[in-house]
Amino acid sequence: MLEITVPGIEFFDDDTEEFITVGDTVIRLEHSLVSLSKWESLWEKPFLSEEAKTVEQTMSYIRLMLLTPNVATDVLVRLSEDNINDINGYINAKQSATFFNESIQPAHKKEIITSELIYYWMLTLNVPIECEEWHLNRLFTLIKVCSEKNAPQKKRGRREILDDHARINAQNRAKMGTTG
Repeated sequence: MLEITVPGIEFFDDDTEEFITVGDTVIRLEHSLVSLSKWESLWEKPFLSEEAKTVEQTMSYIRLMLLTPNVATDVLVRLSEDNINDINGYINAKQSATFFNESIQPAHKKEIITSELIYYWMLTLNVPIECEEWHLNRLFTLIKVCSEKNAPQKKRGRREILDDHARINAQNRAKMGTTG
């Protein structure tokens, strides 16, 4: 969850001919499968695509990320550049200490990822539905861990087996002080 402070403003009300001050507003946001699903339902397109989002689509997603109830529309209009940078940093954050060895991943056709596909992965891997409220990148990490742990073990190649035997034999020769 991200908590940010949207700066207040002071403006002149023509009707009352007075200056009005609106204080800072603290809002809480969550980049989750729930917000992603709502955005895709609204815009009927995949959120996790390479296609650039319009300002309207981006603001719509920020509105759907809101956990704070009853946020006035003008609060989101007042988001500062720092607020937007904080939101983008939060969306792109890894949110996990888990690392993967990406060099062994086979090259494959890029799949279009939608909320329904993510829910399918969750159901297939028995990931609890409560995880739909997690930070999306953390959910992706859990899905990847479950997928790798459930995958059949990779068979070792002949060359790899021979290299391991040669390494073990060399260690044994060194330990025993022999030449063969």
